[in-house]
Amino acid sequence: MYKYVFKRFFDIFLSLIAIIILSPVMLIIVILIRFKLGHPVIFSQKRPGKNMKIYNFHKFRSMTDDCDEEGNLLPDSERLTDFGKKLRSTSLDELPQLFDILSGKMSIVGPRPQTVENIFFMSSEQQKRQDVTPGLTGLAQVRGRNSIDWDERVIYDLKYIENITLWGDIKILFETVGLVLGKKGISQEGNVTFETMGEFLLRTNQITEEDYLKRKKEIEKGFNK
Repeated sequence: MYKYVFKRFFDIFLSLIAIIILSPVMLIIVILIRFKLGHPVIFSQKRPGKNMKIYNFHKFRSMTDDCDEEGNLLPDSERLTDFGKKLRSTSLDELPQLFDILSGKMSIVGPRPQTVENIFFMSSEQQKRQDVTPGLTGLAQVRGRNSIDWDERVIYDLKYIENITLWGDIKILFETVGLVLGKKGISQEGNVTFETMGEFLLRTNQITEEDYLKRKKEIEKGFNK
């Protein structure tokens, strides 16, 4: 009953409470981003949600729009400001997702939403993580966050969807708060780019470079349709 009925009420109640309590904090962040980084304040990206349905995922912006002489965006590491690093290390950049939760596109707890590219490199078994609504936090986050590799992350995601309970979600929430306050499980702190699923498979010799490049081209063609 919790998984199919009450989990949604749980999401609505907690997201509403969080939005009300954190609204002053979000307002301050909006003003600081507008002053330090300009417009837009919110970063939006299309990501696969439940049953692979694409939705607009939101975060507070943490990078500039600086480009090179040819008009191409500079590498992420060069566009990430000190202010942006602080937003990311404290997870405050994730606050706009409370509205994604309220609208039903996300849940408080569930597998973290991944990019289209990362999902494309997953096996059909691994893609079963998309059978449920993606979450603001999840089992993989409290078991290692960004410090564990892709294989481990997906294993935890699949383990979570096998047994979704109220007590399990509450436990993950409390563990998440502790990790965020302690800034634990954050690898490559200060960076914005993390190893993608495709890069991980290539590095661990699970796919060849030829297969990697082929899949990348297929993804690009899909976006350009």
